[in-house]
Amino acid sequence: MKILLFGHDGQVGTELRRSLALVGEVVAPPLAGGALCGDLCDAEGIRATLESVRPDVIVNAAGHTAVDRAEDEPDAAMRVNADGPALLARLAGRHGAWLVHYSTDYVYDGTGTRPWKEDDAAAPLSVYGASKLAGDAAVAGHARHLILRTSWVYAAHGENFARTILRLGRERSELKIIDDQVGAPTPADLLANATAHMLHAALREPALAGLYNVAPAGETSWHGYAVELLRLARARGLPVRVAESAVLPIPSSAYSVRARRPHNSRLDTTRFRRTFGLTLPDWREPLARFIETLQQ
Repeated sequence: MKILLFGHDGQVGTELRRSLALVGEVVAPPLAGGALCGDLCDAEGIRATLESVRPDVIVNAAGHTAVDRAEDEPDAAMRVNADGPALLARLAGRHGAWLVHYSTDYVYDGTGTRPWKEDDAAAPLSVYGASKLAGDAAVAGHARHLILRTSWVYAAHGENFARTILRLGRERSELKIIDDQVGAPTPADLLANATAHMLHAALREPALAGLYNVAPAGETSWHGYAVELLRLARARGLPVRVAESAVLPIPSSAYSVRARRPHNSRLDTTRFRRTFGLTLPDWREPLARFIETLQQ
């Protein structure tokens, strides 16, 4: 079986190269400069790549993820996050391939405190959220699809909140972190492992196609996330300058950003757990392993 992976060098894509190797042969085209095309904005290149590879599965881990920059370049965000997945969905249909895609808590408006279910109404607050929602809709139009909706992704590589906090914790004596946005930090390797398991099951039972929330159990604020990160780093002997008492909670209104963020990013993962018979760890557990990874 051939698996065509887009976005192979991102946080999730890097982990997918490992996890999907257990399912089939992974073909990961570069963004530019190769015989195959990995640029979702290059429609002709993508078509030619599909014709050449003829994959059984297409996995789209590519995306325009610069949330604030998307407010200033909405066309670019829509090309990558909406038009690209729509093209993949059409081509997947033509080739009879499965299509795996990744979604985000940013498709919701963040009201209330109840965890969002997959069939709750979406109402994105930002260009990024709107572009991702449009991509979700396009992928869902292809019968053989799996969409994993998640939140607050991090990894030991790439740019993310966890790595930024650890760097700032080494450099500064005080940090101010938002405490009124709540969700679950999700490690990229958890998403990759879940993808491999889901895909293996869906290939045997196509009725499992659909949208699934995937995130660790429990919840925290960005402030709580930062405090736990720095506590774990300190306990493992990593350099931390800032004292725990100097990691100060602030409301999101005190922090100026271009794009509005949802206050409630909790995701209900019941459908995923019941369908695939898996248990999701509390968000603190993989965070501890992440800290250990940084020491290797």
